[in-house]
Amino acid sequence: MEEVPLAVIGAGQAGLATAWAANGRGVRPLVLEAADRPGGSWPHYYDSLTLFSPARFSALPGHAMPGDPERYPRRDEVVAYLRDYAPRLDADLRYGRAVESVEHDGGGFVLTTADGSRVRSPVVVAATGGFTRPHRPALPGLEGFTGTVLHTADYRSPEPFAGQRVVVVGGGNSGVQIAAELAGAARVSLATRSPVAWADQRPLGRDIHWWFTRTGLDTAPLRGVWAKGPTLVNDDGRYRAAFATGDPDRRDMFTRLDGSEVTWADGTAEEVDTLLLATGYRPALDYLAPTGALDARGRPLHRGGVSTTAPGLGYVGLEFQRSFSSATLRGVGRDARHVLRRLLSGTRR
Repeated sequence: MEEVPLAVIGAGQAGLATAWAANGRGVRPLVLEAADRPGGSWPHYYDSLTLFSPARFSALPGHAMPGDPERYPRRDEVVAYLRDYAPRLDADLRYGRAVESVEHDGGGFVLTTADGSRVRSPVVVAATGGFTRPHRPALPGLEGFTGTVLHTADYRSPEPFAGQRVVVVGGGNSGVQIAAELAGAARVSLATRSPVAWADQRPLGRDIHWWFTRTGLDTAPLRGVWAKGPTLVNDDGRYRAAFATGDPDRRDMFTRLDGSEVTWADGTAEEVDTLLLATGYRPALDYLAPTGALDARGRPLHRGGVSTTAPGLGYVGLEFQRSFSSATLRGVGRDARHVLRRLLSGTRR
């Protein structure tokens, strides 16, 4: 059986940042990726996706994103950047190698891929991130809804929805961006449990991410504060202006679904063609189940990205793993260095 010093699962932004951090410690990692190229979830996002952070705050360590550092990159630019970044690493990158299971083996782990190959490593980093399993919340009547139910993971462009009545569920950045785009082709409402919390994208002439890094909020371990507060939607004014016209409109969350009807909080009901769930994602880490590293709901048991139940196992790319920016392009490098410093030195804290 092949043996490697470090196995990284996933070649998206988190896995590539982990490989870079490993190089910094003199380790050449094996990176196993299910897809045929690097990029993680990025190639699968909707066509018009535009980052809410400028290019200067949207790069992995060691290689700046090319072009104007103040521009807001789109999906395809990020994909191209990641595919340019991967060959710069001193790593054994293997594509088309989906990891199906990770099991304990003495003082390390054995990874088994879909093609039956097996690799042994004393250290494993799960870098499949938190954007591979679309979350479908338990909405009243959802299972019996006779219209079309999609997740933002299924959305690409507004053309297929022309002339439809569409309800987008969820008031985060993606929900707002998609609802505004869809309004050009369909009649759209954004359903949220509370009003959209707008954040000025450039307060006092500086991008908000400049302020985050300048004040230290970007790296502060404030999970409880961020998680309990409203989801902030970064806006340069265009989305607020769109919603101010009422097309799309924002409504309180509906009370139930019945057949193809949505009943709103004020008691009115109407036919809806498509329900589009902008309700986020959950980590897809089932392959770690044999290690005992997950809780009963499949969530990783960890502290700062280092497993608390499986010595030698770590994570990079989890939401709020160590800070507000943990699952972002600018944040995964910091977390990767932190995790490998502990895993490769044998320190677990």
